[in-house]
Amino acid sequence: MLICGIKATHDGGIALIDNGRLVTSIEMEKIDNLDRYTPLGDAARVPELLRTAGIDHRDVDAYVVDGWWAQPGQDPFEPAVPLRRDDMTVHLPVAAYADSPGRSEPMQRYHFDAHDFGSGKGYTSYFHNANHLLGSYCSSPFAQRNEDSLVLVWDGGTTPRLYDVRPADRSVRAVSSLLRVPGNFFSDFNAHFGPFRLDGRGLDMNALIRHHLSVAGKAMAYAALGTPSEAAFPVFDDLLGRFPSVVPQNAAAMAQAILAKRDAYLPGLSDADIIATFQEYLGQRLLAALARVVAEHFPGAPRNLCLGGGCALNIKWNSRIRASGLFTDVWVPPFPNDAGAAIGTACCEMWGTGLTALDWSVFSGPPIRTGTVPESWTVTPCDEAGVARILHEYDEPVVVLSGRAELGPRALGNRSILAPARDTAMKQRLNLIKDRADYRPVAPICLADRATEIFTPGGSDPYMLFEHEIRPDWVDRIPAVIHLDGTARLQTVQRTDDIAAARILTAYEALTGVPVLCNTSANLNGSGFFPDVASALRWGGTRYVWSDGLLYTNPDPTRSIA
Repeated sequence: MLICGIKATHDGGIALIDNGRLVTSIEMEKIDNLDRYTPLGDAARVPELLRTAGIDHRDVDAYVVDGWWAQPGQDPFEPAVPLRRDDMTVHLPVAAYADSPGRSEPMQRYHFDAHDFGSGKGYTSYFHNANHLLGSYCSSPFAQRNEDSLVLVWDGGTTPRLYDVRPADRSVRAVSSLLRVPGNFFSDFNAHFGPFRLDGRGLDMNALIRHHLSVAGKAMAYAALGTPSEAAFPVFDDLLGRFPSVVPQNAAAMAQAILAKRDAYLPGLSDADIIATFQEYLGQRLLAALARVVAEHFPGAPRNLCLGGGCALNIKWNSRIRASGLFTDVWVPPFPNDAGAAIGTACCEMWGTGLTALDWSVFSGPPIRTGTVPESWTVTPCDEAGVARILHEYDEPVVVLSGRAELGPRALGNRSILAPARDTAMKQRLNLIKDRADYRPVAPICLADRATEIFTPGGSDPYMLFEHEIRPDWVDRIPAVIHLDGTARLQTVQRTDDIAAARILTAYEALTGVPVLCNTSANLNGSGFFPDVASALRWGGTRYVWSDGLLYTNPDPTRSIA
């Protein structure tokens, strides 16, 4: 059965599942250097994107559109997604954003005939929460082993919710909400502090949405400039307790209350301290609530846990949960946010066919293209060992564009800028060429069999989703990948992984004894990954660009930013 999952709103795109195997996932931001978080925009995009995957849209057996909010100004006021169709905007009815305990089942299926995407059969829809729930579970090793798992979903528009998934009878049960704090609260609150304050006058709605969606990730990094103060926790408890209901406006109201009486509420705390404190506060409260609910509903042997929703990109919260010992194992997919929504909603339909485990690879995005190479760049054959020699001998960053793009928001080697980590100045250089704030971290990519030697806890972490500390005897050897608070967002690769980045890193270790390089995403500022070599050459931020056996060299190094 061929299933096409569709995410129409921000982080738009499609995913295609064929009898339980992920064929491809194409996020809009990863084609044509489009802005991050770009929505699908036009219904005609669906057959266009399918054609790039070699699929005729008429051969798809089921189209599934992710659930969403009711659209303001629409009559009736029901959940819908806006799409262009025949030169006009229509609102396709869909499932709601989240299930309602006691009134709807988590996996409730809806069918609509408002559009058929060429199938002649209409389309189905599931709750937005359900895409995060099953996108996380179906991609997990627990699903591969047919094991039960709890799933914690905490996305922007919902409070953190715990579900119980049992593949033997394909049951999905809502267990409990954990906090009266929706996922957007972290970004909406922090948007009033530090560099995230925004005068939105003159910005269109898409620009405001992109800014809003970018705050959470940047605030996680900015928090390293501050020091958490647990003495402030009662202030947050008190202010949150004053809200009679959970509504989106609460975050701004709490921030404004603090700003009005800052010296009384949080004396002596800088903006960075406040952001760091609020992040620590939410992490502690989440774990305490999770421990309480698990003890109440699942006493006895520890259970598996999957994490889904945008909040599962917070590596400090993930690490706190994993280190708690509450669970046998903790899984976070590389696409826990809406970048994986098309995959998750397709998994919802797959689940109904009786399949519970997804056969997938993280490198299932669009393939790299070459494009038109500027005449000023030279092109020479070069293998991965040659890239390692350039990194070692010239101490230069190299854009690596290879194979199919990664799923999700993190560059994992196929759309990366790799660089030596032996000098702190390299982090500053990478942030400069990418036009990023200097507090932003650069991640380490490390050979998995040496990760525990260098990092704590180390071990396998292939998707940059947990926090690690660098062991003291390595601090001076790889300073470029150490964040301001002494931690690192580690990515590990196996020597046997069939990707160019693993071969480059293995060759680099053979030359230097160091199994670590800097890894940051290869993209224009504010856009998704480079879709082709030509984009990286036109950008010109590095002297070297490598793609699948060819090295592109800028003969005029003044064009790259040093």
